[in-house]
This record gives sequence, structure tokens and C-alpha cells, in this order.
Amino acid sequence: MRRSAALTLALSLLAPSLLVAAAGCGEVQRPDGGEGLLAEGSEAPALAKAAHDGTAIDLRALGKPAIVYFYPKDGTPGCTTEACAFRDVWSSYESAGVMVIGVSMDDDASHEAFAEEHELPFPLIADTEGTWAKSFGVPATAGFTQRVSFLLDAEGKVAKVYPGVDPGVHADEVLEAAKAL
Repeated sequence: MRRSAALTLALSLLAPSLLVAAAGCGEVQRPDGGEGLLAEGSEAPALAKAAHDGTAIDLRALGKPAIVYFYPKDGTPGCTTEACAFRDVWSSYESAGVMVIGVSMDDDASHEAFAEEHELPFPLIADTEGTWAKSFGVPATAGFTQRVSFLLDAEGKVAKVYPGVDPGVHADEVLEAAKAL
């Protein structure tokens, strides 16, 4: 019986990832008229919102480089790995003057609990209606976005796009690219 319970738990944890992987079919139509992921060199979408911690985020007025990373769901294994990887090198991001912004379709209450549990020092955006995902061209299905990151330069332009990232090494990879801006 224990084996069955463990299998059920494992499948429930994998289900969001499987749904997101299945969502990869077709290009997302963005509000700017384009399709697919926002391309390198594009201006960041005109998006502004208060994060889970009250931080006011306005992508066109950051004035410094930022990584905007989309992830499927608070508390799932891959998403926790990715968030904690950013947390673990947070002081390096601060030293480099690079902002980290996490975005998922979870609500602020979920983000607050996730950030508190894992001591995340960066803002999380509740994209409950998928506005941010759609503006960046990130596919979303059944309330889960694909794992995609966008490195923005200090002028608010997309410097690099990271589709299908490895959550365990992504934070270090992006930090090196951000330092080169």
C-alpha cells in the first residue's frame, strides 16, 4: 500500500510539469500582434504590478538589468529548485545590480507562502489572468506557464531569451549573461 501512495504522490507532483510540456504546441499570439516568445532586441512589454511583497514592478521603468522568469507552479519540485537557486546566489545578483522577478499564475497568497517557506528575497508576480505570460508570448495551459526566462537590459530591452531552462543551473547561467550587459 505504501508503494501505491508514493506513486500517487509522485504523479501528483509531476502532473503540472506534464501539462506544461504538453502545452508547447502552437505559437502564443501576443497583444503586440506578434507570435511566440518575445524576441531578443524587443522592448519589454508595458506591464506594471505590485508583487506579493508589495514591491512595485514597472518593466519599462526598472533602470537596471532584470531577469523575468516564468515558472509553472509554486511549491513544485522544479519550481522550488529554480527559486532556491536564485535565492542562493541573491547576493551576487544584488552586487551586479540585477533584479530578479518570478512570475507564475499562482495568486499572491500562494506567492507569499512560497516566498516565506523558502526565504525568497525577490518579488513574485501573480499573473492569475495570464497577462504577463501572453505579453511575453509564454505558453500557458490549465493555469501553468512554461518555464521560460527573459533577461532585460537596463533600457528595458530583451537581451536574451531562455526557453526550457534547467532549474538547477539557470540562476548561475543568467547571472553570467547579466554581468556581460
